[in-house]
Amino acid sequence: MKRIDLPDFDLIRALRVFVTVVDAGGFSAASERLGLARGQPSRYVSKLEGHLGTRLMQRTTRRHSLTEAGSAFYPRAAQILQLVDEAEQDLALETDAVRGRLRLSAPVSFGIRHLAPALADFKRAYPAVTLDVTFNDHLVNLVEEGVDLAVRITSSLDPALVARPLATTDRVLCAAPGYLEARGAPGHPHDLVDHECLVYTNEPSSHEWRFRQGREEVAVRVEGSLRSDNGEMLVAGAEAGLGLVLVPRFLVAEALAQGRLVTCLDAWQAPELIVYAVYADRRWLPPRVRALIDFLVGRFAGGV
Repeated sequence: MKRIDLPDFDLIRALRVFVTVVDAGGFSAASERLGLARGQPSRYVSKLEGHLGTRLMQRTTRRHSLTEAGSAFYPRAAQILQLVDEAEQDLALETDAVRGRLRLSAPVSFGIRHLAPALADFKRAYPAVTLDVTFNDHLVNLVEEGVDLAVRITSSLDPALVARPLATTDRVLCAAPGYLEARGAPGHPHDLVDHECLVYTNEPSSHEWRFRQGREEVAVRVEGSLRSDNGEMLVAGAEAGLGLVLVPRFLVAEALAQGRLVTCLDAWQAPELIVYAVYADRRWLPPRVRALIDFLVGRFAGGV
């Protein structure tokens, strides 16, 4: 079979014209059925014959008939078109339906506390979706790891990412009462240089803690003997009296309520964190992914 220049030749279109000419009984009837200008069906069939290297139809001024090759080729061409049409219909149904496998990645602590119950409700609402959920605290590469959607919690998202905000959460500085009794409570962010600070390593500037009071903004470089990419680990260290921790409020709400931790520098605010849904390409977002994003936006509208 000869090579063809695709921009100049549409094989499926040519097959459809050929089959329609046969079914309609001639080129004029095919022109009307396909909405083509007079003479175009003949040109399509001629290009198809040139592509195949054989004549499919005998043409005279009064009648058209299939050649032996054309008679053999016609049922196969009709079958090809039927398969193409069925494939397009199946794809259209798949494109419109909220169904299929959805791979999701999210931080461990947020995933267990907030995402797990939300996903259970989503699954009940969309039973045709298969959820493949991974909770981990490393930043996944969506394309390389085949992840449809990732949840990230940060105050400074990479602008190259495609993302939609889901919720906001404030951060609190806190420590165990025993630690503060032994080391004293900081009165100003600059005092943190003299304290053990438990550092979350998944932030871009993990050793720099920022605070604001009115128009005054302060950045402090902190150090400590415990570093981790998991917030639960740091909270456990803070409860054990190992130092101060700066984490999302949802991680320490129970410990604060029960007195295992107490807040510090209450007059100062750390930058707010935003919970994002991150995905690879906004142009080709499957309905199942869009449905989950919309669901989570509604679920976390009041913050976490």
